[in-house]
Amino acid sequence: MRNETFAFIDDMQKTKIAFLYSEVAGYFLACAKELAKNDDVLIVRWPVNKEAPFLLDEEANYQMVDKSDYSLPQLSKLLQDFDPDILVCSGWMDKDYLKVAKGFNKKIPIVLTLDNHWTGSAKQRLLCLLSNFYLKRIFTHAWVPGDVQKKYAEKLGFKGKVVKNFYCADAPLFQEIYKRTFENKQNNVPKRFLYVARYVEHKGIFEMWEAFVQLQKENPSEWELLCLGTGDEWDSRVEHEKIKHIGFVQPTELEKYIAESSVYILPSKFEPWGVTVQEFAICGLPLLLSDAIGANEKYLKENGIEFKSGSVEEIKKAMKAIMQMTDEDLIEMGRKSHELGVSFTPTDWANNARSFKL
Repeated sequence: MRNETFAFIDDMQKTKIAFLYSEVAGYFLACAKELAKNDDVLIVRWPVNKEAPFLLDEEANYQMVDKSDYSLPQLSKLLQDFDPDILVCSGWMDKDYLKVAKGFNKKIPIVLTLDNHWTGSAKQRLLCLLSNFYLKRIFTHAWVPGDVQKKYAEKLGFKGKVVKNFYCADAPLFQEIYKRTFENKQNNVPKRFLYVARYVEHKGIFEMWEAFVQLQKENPSEWELLCLGTGDEWDSRVEHEKIKHIGFVQPTELEKYIAESSVYILPSKFEPWGVTVQEFAICGLPLLLSDAIGANEKYLKENGIEFKSGSVEEIKKAMKAIMQMTDEDLIEMGRKSHELGVSFTPTDWANNARSFKL
C-alpha cells in the first residue's frame, strides 16, 4: 500500500509540457527524452526535413505526432485533451500553432522560442511596436539561446520573462564519443578539418573550400578537409584530392569521423546559434568559427579561432594558424573545448523547461 501511495504522489507531481515545434533534430529529442523521465511530454512537429533526415527515436518516452496528419480542429482537440501545464511554441511563423496557443491564453504559461539576432532592422523595430497587440496577447514568456536573442526578446516586451539556453546538445552522446576518441589523439593528432552542416550557400561552404584549395596550392601539406552533410548545393561541391565529401551522417554514426579529425570548422555567413558548436566542443575539437555564429558567445573561449564570415582570406588565415600549431597546442585547445561543451546538459535544459510559471 505504501508503494502505491508514493507512486500516486509521484504521478500527481508530473508537469505536462507540450511543444508546438518546427523541424525536430536529434539534440532536441535528446532533451525531450530527458524531460520525459519525470514529466509528460507531447511534441507536435513538422515533417522531417529532407536536407537533415534525422532518424526519430521509435522507443522514446514522449508522445510525438506529425502536424501534417491533423486538421486545425483535430490539432486543437489533441492539445486540449492533453491539457498541458506549459505550452512551448517554435516562433510565430506557423499560424496554426498560434491559433492553437490562443486557446490556452491566460490559463498556463505559453512560451515563445526564438533564435533571431537583434539587428535593429526596420522590420524588427516594427514588430517590437506591434508586439503588445500581437505576440504579447498570446505568449507569456520567451525562451532563447543566448544574449543576442535575449536582447530581442526584451525589446519585444518580455523583459523579466526571458530564459536562456534553449538549444542544447545531446551531451551524453558526445561525452561518450569524447571518452572513446580523445585519448588516442594525444598520441597521433589527425591533420584534418571537419565540417558538419548542410550544403547550402549561407553556410559559407564555397569560401571554405576555396580557402582550403588555395592553401594547398600555395603550400601543400598533409592536412585534409572532411565534409559531412547534404543540401541544395551538393552537386556544386568542390572536388579536390584532399577534400572528402561523405554526405549526410546520423549523429550516432559520427564517431568514426570525429576520431579521424582534430578541428571543427563552421564558416557560416548566418547562424542564429549552431548546436554543432557545442557538440564538437564536447568531443574535444578546437573550434574554427565565423563571427556570424551565435554559439560563439558561450563556447568559443581560448579554445579556437574566430574569423570574418564570407572572407576567403580570413578563412585562409585561420586555417593556416591552426596548421602551424603544435600537437600539444591542439590537444590543450581540445580540452578547453570539452570543458565548455559539458557546462550545459539536457538535464539543465529540462529544468529550464519546467521552470515557467504564470
